[in-house]
Amino acid sequence: MAREVISTGNELAAQAAVDAGCEFFGGYPITPSSEIMHKLSDLLPKAGGVAIQMEDEIAGICSALGAAMSGKRAMTATSGPGISLKAENIGLGYIAEVPLVIIDVMRGGPSTGLPTRVQQGDINQVKNPTHGDFKSITLCASSLQECYTQTVRAFNLADRFMQPVFVLLDETIGHMSGKAVIPDIEEIKKNIRLRRVFKGEPKEYKPYKVPKDEPAILNPMFQGYRYHFTGLHHDYSGHPTEDAKMCEDLIQRLFNKVDAHLDEIESYEEYLLEDAEIMIIAYGSLALSAKEAINRLRKEEIKVGMFRPITLWPSPEKKIEELCDKFEKILVAELNMGQYINEIQRISGRKDFTTMFRANGRPIAPLEIMEKIKGM
Repeated sequence: MAREVISTGNELAAQAAVDAGCEFFGGYPITPSSEIMHKLSDLLPKAGGVAIQMEDEIAGICSALGAAMSGKRAMTATSGPGISLKAENIGLGYIAEVPLVIIDVMRGGPSTGLPTRVQQGDINQVKNPTHGDFKSITLCASSLQECYTQTVRAFNLADRFMQPVFVLLDETIGHMSGKAVIPDIEEIKKNIRLRRVFKGEPKEYKPYKVPKDEPAILNPMFQGYRYHFTGLHHDYSGHPTEDAKMCEDLIQRLFNKVDAHLDEIESYEEYLLEDAEIMIIAYGSLALSAKEAINRLRKEEIKVGMFRPITLWPSPEKKIEELCDKFEKILVAELNMGQYINEIQRISGRKDFTTMFRANGRPIAPLEIMEKIKGM
């Protein structure tokens, strides 16, 4: 049975982590994500886990990566400036193939920006949070319920694809308080998908010798299976190498393991699009404003619907292309200066979208969206 709770988005993300089997949190307080760490410092010890406030954001992700290397489900949480600080070690997570959940509660930027106000400023950042070649997996919550469900899903994806997985909240959704209907704990536990492990002879264990479209198999440390962790390009045992073919195969596999399994990753919502004449594309908390605007416009017999990408990276390309071919009038709304529209334009080949961008820390109200639609 589903559970009804009264909570904030940040607290629901923390509860989801515990319910999903997270055993370690390492982080540092940063507005507007601090409540996640505060909540986990209470919940995790009661569940037999560990939550630790490190001296800074860099140490926070280092400790979380270490826990994940040892076989624990681990998480860190931050906002845009923290992602900047974590960048080097996020890269370590990608190339060493260490599963980790990173919750990013977005605010304004660049730099310190607008700590206490809403903005969707990190869309481009989480696509390319570090240097080099890799494939980001990024989920974006748009309701209190999804702060919970997408966090749970992130842990399963991290273990499935053996890499960092981002969950985007924003200041509005993170601090919003209300009723959420979330899955029963037994349902969550039933659907937990832990990382694969090698069960053969230790001398035969090569964690990175896997098919070209599959992630590494990293057994937990201290159980007799020896291998090497490094941020360098590496061979099948994890030891550094400069062999041209092996380096090329490694990076190609980091792409293939995601691209070959998009059906397991991509998710989106179509809201009242069946008979719509105008489509809104929005995500995160802004999608809540868009839904309210759509519902009111429908009462005025203006046929509007919404497409909402839940998986921002990799983006649901086929569905975006299909809908952009179908709808002539499309409004793209973002709480930034247009970070995701570049992806929509790339996929669709179109440049004629109507836009609503805002990057001053204030939300876009339903009435503003209604006025924009009526002007179309």
